[in-house]
Amino acid sequence: MTAKIIDGKEIAQQIRSELATEIQNLKTRGIVPGLGVILVGEDPASRSYVTAKEKACHEIGIYSNDNRLPATTTQAELLALIAAMNADPKINGILVQLPLPKHLNESEVLLAINPDKDVDGFHPLNVGRMVVGEKAFLPCTPHGVLQMMARSGVKIEGAHAVIVGRSNIVGKPLANLLMAKGKMANATVTVCHTRTKDIGHYTRQADIVIAAAGRPNTVTADMIKDGAVVIDVGVNRIEDSSKKAGFRLVGDVDFEACKQKASLITPVPGGVGPMTITMLLYNTVESAKRANGV
Repeated sequence: MTAKIIDGKEIAQQIRSELATEIQNLKTRGIVPGLGVILVGEDPASRSYVTAKEKACHEIGIYSNDNRLPATTTQAELLALIAAMNADPKINGILVQLPLPKHLNESEVLLAINPDKDVDGFHPLNVGRMVVGEKAFLPCTPHGVLQMMARSGVKIEGAHAVIVGRSNIVGKPLANLLMAKGKMANATVTVCHTRTKDIGHYTRQADIVIAAAGRPNTVTADMIKDGAVVIDVGVNRIEDSSKKAGFRLVGDVDFEACKQKASLITPVPGGVGPMTITMLLYNTVESAKRANGV
C-alpha cells in the first residue's frame, strides 16, 4: 500500500476561492472584512509568516492593517495599539504574531484582544466556548486539520484518533474538537505526550494519527497500523548541506516509511501549513459577518 497524499496547498486554495467569492458578495453590501496584524521585532520566521498572511489577505480581498513595531516596543505601547484596533470598526480580526520579545507579557496581550476579534482563537473566552460546544472562533491549525480530513473523505465519526502532543495551540484544542458532537467530530480521542509510556502502544490502535510533538521522527512506520490516516502538524528544520539554505523542513512523522503503510498522509511542507493561514482568513470573514449581522 502506498498512501494517497493529502495536498494542503490544493485544499487551502479551494477554501480561499470560496472565501474570495463570499467577500465579493459582502462588498456589494458595503462590508469589507479587515484584519489588523501586529508584528513586534525582527524574528525571521515571524516576518516571513506575517508577509504570507498579508499577501493572502490581498489576494482574496481582505483589508489588511499592517503594523510592524520595533523590538523595543513597550507593553503599554502594544496594549494601546490593540485598544485602538478593538475600537476600529474597519478591523474585524486582530492578529498579534507570536512569540513576542521576552520583555512583553504575552498572556496580558492576548487577554487585551476583544474576544469578538480574536481570529486566532487564543482568548480564554473563545477557548471556553469551544470546549463547551458554543459558537466560537476555532484555533486555526486544529480547524485546518479538520477541514483537510473532511475534504479528503476521512471518516471521523466513530474513529479512534490519537494525538501526539498536548500544546495549547494544537493538541488540546484538536482533542476537544474531535471529541465534540457535530460535523467533523464524534471521534474517540487519546492524547499522548512526553510522559506517555510507549506511545506506539496507542498509535498502533489508531484509525487517525495526528503528530504535533515538534520533534522529527516522533511517529515511525512501526507505530501505525496498515491503512491509518496520518496527519503531520510538525515543522522542524534539520541540517542539509545539499540545500542552499543549509537546512530542509521535515515534520514529526517518518514520511517515506509511513506512506508505505498509511491510507492517507500529509507531507511537510505542503500539508497542514497552508491551512493555518487559510483558516485565519476564514475566521476574519466570519467575524465581519457577525459584526454586520450577516
